Amino acid sequence: MKRELEYFFAALRFFTRLPVPAWVGHTQHQLDHAARYFPLIGILIGGIGAGVTELVALVLPIDIAILLGMAATILATGAFHEDGFADSCDGFGGGWDKAQVLTIMKDSRIGSYAALGVGLILLTKWSALSELDADFGPPLLALALIAGHAVSRLASTTLIFVLDYVREDASAKSKPLAQRMAPRELAIAALTGLAPCLLLPAGAVLVALALVALVTLLAARYFVRRIGGYTGDCLGATQQLSEVGFYLGLLCSFT
Repeated sequence: MKRELEYFFAALRFFTRLPVPAWVGHTQHQLDHAARYFPLIGILIGGIGAGVTELVALVLPIDIAILLGMAATILATGAFHEDGFADSCDGFGGGWDKAQVLTIMKDSRIGSYAALGVGLILLTKWSALSELDADFGPPLLALALIAGHAVSRLASTTLIFVLDYVREDASAKSKPLAQRMAPRELAIAALTGLAPCLLLPAGAVLVALALVALVTLLAARYFVRRIGGYTGDCLGATQQLSEVGFYLGLLCSFT
């Protein structure tokens, strides 16, 4: 149990800016096995977003509450996944071959593809969540937030399981996660990633999960075709795209 807690806190430290107990330590072995708890971190982040949204909605319009809830999740993660999505937009948008794509993705500067991409995906996310609240009310919105964050991180985790990590430099920010996951580790990720979906209507969840699976498959095929595998930025991009896909899937099933 202590070892599993260490893996969980290693994931918490790596994927968020939330505090971690000092006794956990910091070892490469912990990071090698932290990805199994990536979706569980999603439940925590989604819970933060849902909690802030519900609290703010008590005194302000729901559209503002949703925006501040989104901001809370970004603060909690340090925009970790949004940054990956932005770098992916610049890299794949501006690079012609693998070397160019990886070089541009490594550049910390924000280009036009990144600015437009992040702006559009955040606007789409806000619009989808606003529509979910308008049609079905706060309880479904809160559950959708938690499930969306968990499922989208499971989608990213599957890339670690099935694809090759393509960066060779040890300084890459997601190099600690480049170890191939064991089937048991993926099973843990799947159980935690899908658990919140049990609280949502079954028909709606099936549509949303189908869309997430399609987004993940298309992203994986695109990454393999362009660069032969994945990078940490690709994981962030997949998380962002599949999270939006989950919300849109819920909307499609209810309209």
